[in-house]
Amino acid sequence: MKRNNLYPIFLKTSQLEILIVGGGYVAEEKLHFLTKSSPDARVTLVAPFFREGTREVAAQFRAHLVHGEYHAGFLQGKHMVIAATDHTTVNERIYRDCRSRHILVNVADNPPLCDFYMGSIVTKGHVKVAISTNGQSPTTAKRLREYFEAVLPEDISQLVEHLRAYRQTLAASFQTKVEEMNRVTQQLVADKSETAS
Repeated sequence: MKRNNLYPIFLKTSQLEILIVGGGYVAEEKLHFLTKSSPDARVTLVAPFFREGTREVAAQFRAHLVHGEYHAGFLQGKHMVIAATDHTTVNERIYRDCRSRHILVNVADNPPLCDFYMGSIVTKGHVKVAISTNGQSPTTAKRLREYFEAVLPEDISQLVEHLRAYRQTLAASFQTKVEEMNRVTQQLVADKSETAS
C-alpha cells in the first residue's frame, strides 16, 4: 500500500509574505481557503484583472491587490507563492522562478509542480486538524473534514487551556512534565470510554 510521505506543518502566516498570482475563481478559492484558516495572513495578489468576489475577499482580509502581468520581480521578499492563473505557461514559469529562488510554490491543480498542498482544515479554538490525501482526492479530504467538524466538541479549546494551565503548575524536568501530562490525559480518555460503555 502506498503511503502519504508529506510532512504537515503549521505556518505563522502573519510572519510570512505570501503571493497569489491570479485574480479569477481559482485565486479567489485559494485566498478564501488561506484566510479562512489564517485571517491574519499577509497576502499579495497579482493579476491583470480581479473578479469582484476576489476583490471582496481581499478587502475583507486586507490582502493587497496589484494590477499587472506577472514577472519574477514580484517574488522579491516572498516566502510562499500560489500560482493560480488560467495560463499553463505562466504557472510553469512561476514554478521555475520560485524553485530557482528556493521559494515554496503551489501550482493550482498541478501536483507535480507543488512543494506543498493546501489540505482540508478543521478549527475548533486552539485545536486545528489538517487533512491530506496526498493530492489524490480532495473529495475524501472534504468528507473527513466534515466528519471531524461534527465529532470534535466545540469546547475542546477549553480542555487545551485547562491542560496548559495544569502543565504550568508542574515544577519538573521536561521529561517528567511529559510523563505527568500523559498520565492525566490517559485518565481522561479512560473516563470517557467508561462513561460510553
